Amino acid sequence: MPAPRARKKDGHKYIFVIGGVMSAVGKGIATASIGKILSARGLLVNLVKIDPYLNVDAGTMNPIEHGEVFVLDSGLETDQDMGNYERFLDRDLGPEDYMTSGMVYKSVIERERNLGYDGKCVEAIPHVRDEIMDRLKRAAKLSKSDVSVIEIGGTVGDFQNALFIDAARVMHLERPENVLFVMVSYLPIPGTVGEMKTKPTQNAVRMLNSYGVQPDIIIARSRMPLDHKRKEKLAISCNVHADNIISAPDVDSIYDVPSNFERDRLSDILLKALGKRARGESDLNEWKKFAEHAHNGRDVVNIGIVGKYFDTGDFVLSDAYLSVIEAIKFSSYELGVKPKIAWINAKDIQNGKMSVSELSQYDGIIVPGGFGETGIEGKIQAAKFARENNIPYFGLCYGLHMLVIEYARHKAGMENANTTEINPNTPYPVIDILPEQKEKLARSDYGGSMRLGAYPCLLKEGSVVREAYGVKEVSERHRHRYEINPEYVEKLEKAGLVFSGVSPDRSYLMEIAELPKNVHPFYVGTQYHPELRARPLTPHPLFTAFIKAASKKGK
Repeated sequence: MPAPRARKKDGHKYIFVIGGVMSAVGKGIATASIGKILSARGLLVNLVKIDPYLNVDAGTMNPIEHGEVFVLDSGLETDQDMGNYERFLDRDLGPEDYMTSGMVYKSVIERERNLGYDGKCVEAIPHVRDEIMDRLKRAAKLSKSDVSVIEIGGTVGDFQNALFIDAARVMHLERPENVLFVMVSYLPIPGTVGEMKTKPTQNAVRMLNSYGVQPDIIIARSRMPLDHKRKEKLAISCNVHADNIISAPDVDSIYDVPSNFERDRLSDILLKALGKRARGESDLNEWKKFAEHAHNGRDVVNIGIVGKYFDTGDFVLSDAYLSVIEAIKFSSYELGVKPKIAWINAKDIQNGKMSVSELSQYDGIIVPGGFGETGIEGKIQAAKFARENNIPYFGLCYGLHMLVIEYARHKAGMENANTTEINPNTPYPVIDILPEQKEKLARSDYGGSMRLGAYPCLLKEGSVVREAYGVKEVSERHRHRYEINPEYVEKLEKAGLVFSGVSPDRSYLMEIAELPKNVHPFYVGTQYHPELRARPLTPHPLFTAFIKAASKKGK
């Protein structure tokens, strides 16, 4: 088979990443890693995630089924892969870098209602397909990037993906020198056979061929590295040059993937295929140093996450808190410790299946974001136990609410204090809905209507958080409808709770609550989600302060 020909250098380049055989084999990490290795060669890259769901955004998707909702600075609620993209690229992405079927159809229908198609019969092809293409080109233009790497969610053969793959086909038809196709496919090793099998990937490629698309590169996922025999077999059966078949075995850390790709010189292959010239040798030195930390660490720090989104049949799903987990890792690696994370179902504490005293085995406790009444009393018990036993506690959004409710009940004399989200008739509504949210809920305006995106926060001089950040004002990402009720702030402060962060333009909005260091080693709750800004090479300062306090507790 002849070697692949180099392509012309002109024009913006597009790399489409498509899944084969099965989902959840690491398409998002492969996409993020491709972005990382191309960035390391000096190219400006934008990453795009396409979700085939009819949801207009990810905000209304069940986190147990779909994983966490990742919020951008703009306030757009997106798929968790967008978080991986930001973490690997170490920069913020815009709303144009995310697309759902619902988003596309909504735009087409609104345009049709406004006679934007001049009375034509509006159809899936060409109008919906063309809307997809326009969005991809607009994302490229707005980002001013050299290359767009576009992940099409799901797998080839999924009915709902057909229009997205067809849009990619037409873009390739228009400018074949500017479009590249990468298939991420799984090669199973059946236990009873003991041999890596290529047939599922061969069939996936044939199915992609039926759309009129031929992959240029295959990223072969498996438990073990791909051997030369398997590469030859795939090359002959799939019409892909053997050099363009990249071995992607399981790794201990997803942050090893870019380096693994470069062992097969993937960036060179991509650059040659796209006709792009690198602006220097690959610069992954800092990334490699970080990745090495994932395998090191002098001591272990035990962190318990008390949450509710864990149940999925007989399995535990941690993806609902993916950004929290990664933020813990980044700060732990920076401090030279290895995090050991345990999942604690708040319902088990609430119903007595687990004693809250069992939390004493952890060096630090996190209560992450969430909604609804499930497990709320278990979370409040966890906050109380951490406070009374000097265990570092970090409350994120809903975790802040639990902190405030607990403190109101047991330190400020407000028996049965609660959030109106759970008990509208509580005698002490220390957590209440934002005023502007009441109208939205009255008209059932739930989608994309919370307080979303980046907002500024002023930090109190001498506070734990001010010391951690080292600055007086920060910007953090929010996702909530309920806030600390300003009517109870003074009473809570008199009882010893410190509100160390406030909104500069709406001073009645309390963004952070904490206890002073002379009272507790680390007892902090934030209304925002700091985990959404944590990056491998720039850990979040609050997570670092929390892990530092937790590390001391374990000694």
